[in-house]
This record gives sequence, C-alpha cells and structure tokens, in this order.
Amino acid sequence: MAQAANAAWQPGQALFVGFEGTQCPPPLRELIAQGRVGGVILFSRNIQDAEQLRRLVTSLRDAAPADAPLTIAIDQEGGRVQRLRAPWTEWPPMRRVGERAQLSSTAALARALSLELRELGIGLDFAPVVDVDSNPANPIIGDRSFARDPAVVARHAAAFVEAMQAQGVACCAKHFPGHGDTTLDSHLALPKLAHDLDRLFEVELPPFQAAIAAGVASIMTAHVVFEAIDKTRPASFAPDVIALLRERLGYDKLLCSDDLEMKAVADHWQPREMVDAALGADVDVLLVCRRFDFVTEVLARLERQPDATLERALGRVVAFKRAFPGVAPASEPQGPPYPEHQALAERLLRGEA
Repeated sequence: MAQAANAAWQPGQALFVGFEGTQCPPPLRELIAQGRVGGVILFSRNIQDAEQLRRLVTSLRDAAPADAPLTIAIDQEGGRVQRLRAPWTEWPPMRRVGERAQLSSTAALARALSLELRELGIGLDFAPVVDVDSNPANPIIGDRSFARDPAVVARHAAAFVEAMQAQGVACCAKHFPGHGDTTLDSHLALPKLAHDLDRLFEVELPPFQAAIAAGVASIMTAHVVFEAIDKTRPASFAPDVIALLRERLGYDKLLCSDDLEMKAVADHWQPREMVDAALGADVDVLLVCRRFDFVTEVLARLERQPDATLERALGRVVAFKRAFPGVAPASEPQGPPYPEHQALAERLLRGEA
C-alpha cells in the first residue's frame, strides 16, 4: 500500500471527489496515493457490473496511504437516486417507505442496503434524505423524502441511521437545514427561502435532531439561501446557518458540502472562494463530483490554507475514518442479486412490510 508522511492530516483529506469512467484516472490515483484526497464518491457512470466495481473499489482503497484510508461513498437512497441498480436490489422511494412501512421495515431496508454496500467495500452512503417534503412543487426532493410530516421523517430517519450504521456503513443525513420547501433545483439554480428560526425548528430541523440523536456519522449541507439568517450566502457558506447545527443542535461530527459543481454555487462563486467560504462556515468536507480541473483548483486552495483554518475540519475527518474505516470487499459475496432483499423491496412497494 502506498505511503505518505502524516497523510491523515494532509489538507486534501477534506476533499471528496468523483470522476468519469470505470477506472480511476491516473492523475487522481496519484493524488490518492499521496494522501491528497480523502474520499471518492461513485456514480452510475463508474459502474459496469459487480466484478468491475469490486476491482475498482479495491484499486482505490489499495492506492491510499495506510494511515489515511480512503472513504468510498455513493448515493444509494432508493427511488430516483440509487447508483446501484439491477442486478443489485432496486429499492422503492423513501416516500413509499415512510407512508406505509413500519419502523422495523425501514430498519430492515437499511440493514439490507448496508450489506450490499459492504460487500462492495463502500463505507459511506449519502443517505438518508431527511428533508421534509413540505412543498409539492419541489422539483428535486419529492418522494426522496420519507414524508410531508416532520415527525414521520424524524422517526424513519432515525431507524434508518441506527440500522445502517450498526452494520459499519456510515450515513449522511441531507440537506441541512432543509431543501424540502424550495421551488428550484439547486443543481440548476440557487434556491432561496424566507423561513425564520421558528419555522425551521417546527418543520425542517426535527428530522436532523432525530438523526443526530441516532448517532448519524455525517450531515450534508444544502445549497439554499435562508434569507432570514443570511441574505446572500447559501447554507453551505453561511456561518450563522451552520451555527444552528453546531451550537443549537450540538452536532460536532463530519459536515460535508453538497457538490461544489452544482450551478447553485458554481454560477456565483469561484472554486477558491467556495473553499474559503465553506471552511469559514465550519464545513469539513468539500465535494467535487466530476471535473478534475475543478478538483485541482479546490485542492490547491485547500493546500494554501493556514494550519489553524483546517485543524477542526481535519480532526473531524480523522475521527470519522477511525469510527468508519471502510470495509474490504467480501471475498465470497452473497450477491448480487439478493433474492431476500428484492422480496423486501417488493413488499415495501405493495405496502405489506
């Protein structure tokens, strides 16, 4: 395994990236070997079949320094957002689960999903969505949310987090402090909401409180402006918004930005400005999901930061990796396919679980 001095505290450990293709590009592999990237997020474009994906994950993990294991992540929510599809289990949208399922079934789903990820060597699932779907016109959340009732979302989110993390796969609750009431897709534009603190604590924040109480390992920010708190900056860059999480909700674990390539932020800020703003707001991990030129710009800015600026963020990355060091792909995997998991998914769709 490649070695790098003090790799766990390299600035790039605060950078999680994606890439094109079904093999890791050599320039990115070199950064991983140097400890200058902390994690990789996989997308459908990286996946051909189970054998190829296991080889890819193994090669990524083997490239990383021993003292800074690479976090392998994926968006495997169910419904519209699941990068693993047949022959892996295709899970129903969480709305169907929240509307119909018992909490025990939500937990069973999370355990089954975690097994499929563990067998591939994937240690972080950017799920569950804990946004409350309070706006039927929302173009991006919708049935990704467990419900339109904050209490229902909170209960199912907690059950999901507890069950998945008990199996050694970390969860990421998203999108703080809440993307459910927007009318714009932050992949395409910068949404704005006028909600004050009373509204946030009534609707948007209870599911995050429940996820935190359940021990959620990470949380993702929303590229949404909450005008009553910060008139111009999205939550990902707004210290007063993040203070709600860190101070009011008492969360001191890993906080990830949403993808910095999304138009909500990329159309308004340069990469160097985003790095400064996110770190200044107390965000720990910066996500850059596709372009290598963007990765190198963000990395260059990270590596110019004073040590004091990065200390808290890197400390949380180190703590996260100690708690969830990742899992090696199973030598004798149970699947895919997973007939019992598929049967559970079908029961959930029928409302029988």
